[in-house]
Amino acid sequence: MPTLLIVHHTPSPNCQELFEAVVSGATTPEIEGVRVVRRAALSATAADVLEADGYLLGTPANLGYMSGALKHFFDQIYYPCLDETRGRPFGYWVHGGNDVTGAVRAVETVTTGLGWRRAADAVTVTGAPGRSDVQACWDLGATVAAGLMDEG
Repeated sequence: MPTLLIVHHTPSPNCQELFEAVVSGATTPEIEGVRVVRRAALSATAADVLEADGYLLGTPANLGYMSGALKHFFDQIYYPCLDETRGRPFGYWVHGGNDVTGAVRAVETVTTGLGWRRAADAVTVTGAPGRSDVQACWDLGATVAAGLMDEG
């Protein structure tokens, strides 16, 4: 059974709302035969990444960059997972107070280095999430999970 790993850092109610929407989309009843595993960025391991077939990543934009927690995750898994995970699908979402440019660039740089394949457009949200932002996160979760269902 294909596994979707959701790695997230959700330090605020806004980040939590977007994370819950992603999980809801990934676990909608229409998605069959995909195991969804959720890990906080500080507890996700290289073994989690190696055991998964696709990834969803969530981070706040902190001081113009991804969160330290997601950066720590990437630091821990980069070399152990570099060769074995090339070409695997991923998606991500970023929440920021007013600008997410640096965080987006950082996530894109690391995932490009890993050789992961973006399976859906990034969802970027600034300020309080609106209904369309929450829907975009739901769609992100559903899209990446459905892609694994098709591969399974």
